[in-house]
Amino acid sequence: MESMESLNITYSFGFDGQETKSFHLLIDPTTMFIVEKNKLTPPDWAELKSFKCPNCPLDVKRHKYCPLAKHLSFIIDFFQAFPSYHEAIVTVETDERTSFKETTVQLGVGSLMGIIMSCSGCPVIGKLSSLARFHLPFASIEETEYRVLAIYIVAQYVKMKQGEKPDWQLKNLKHLYEEIQIVNKNIVEKLSDVEMNDTSRNAVVTLSNFAEYIIWNIEDKKFNHIENIVSSFKSI
Repeated sequence: MESMESLNITYSFGFDGQETKSFHLLIDPTTMFIVEKNKLTPPDWAELKSFKCPNCPLDVKRHKYCPLAKHLSFIIDFFQAFPSYHEAIVTVETDERTSFKETTVQLGVGSLMGIIMSCSGCPVIGKLSSLARFHLPFASIEETEYRVLAIYIVAQYVKMKQGEKPDWQLKNLKHLYEEIQIVNKNIVEKLSDVEMNDTSRNAVVTLSNFAEYIIWNIEDKKFNHIENIVSSFKSI
């Protein structure tokens, strides 16, 4: 398989009687960071000294902007004019396929924000960037959980093969999502000060609900639904 120069993902939002708005993401397949093509200046509120999360390890002396806020700022700015319940036709183009969905702006923005946050360079949420390689637009909470668990278990197998200690009990995954919840809470609080409408805030709340669902299932070991899904592979 030939190595890819970049991962291309384009989200296009179509509104009745208005021109379609598109957001194109270019992602480095090695680092899984967003490639910045246009060096636009982010707003002041995206500065790390203003947006920094309680668990952020970045030094404000070395980083002027919060990487997550910097990449989200232009999305948030555009959707200021739209309430979360506003309807749109959202089309997502990747290198492999095109998907579309008639949905609310909130759900479309949430799907877009999810991949931007994980590939922004945020040292916390960035640990989910591997999921972006096989991005699934508009993923349900069950689909998200399954994808996270699947890639995490594969990662533990790779660690074991390399002589490292695997985390089969998912303790580190639970801890990661607890850290992500701290970030999500901070984002919602900060956006309350800068966002006119509630679209982006509600989108993050939805992502936060997904994270809480995964934490809850790991804590209570409630994976009966997952066991049913993988039942055919258990007989191999």
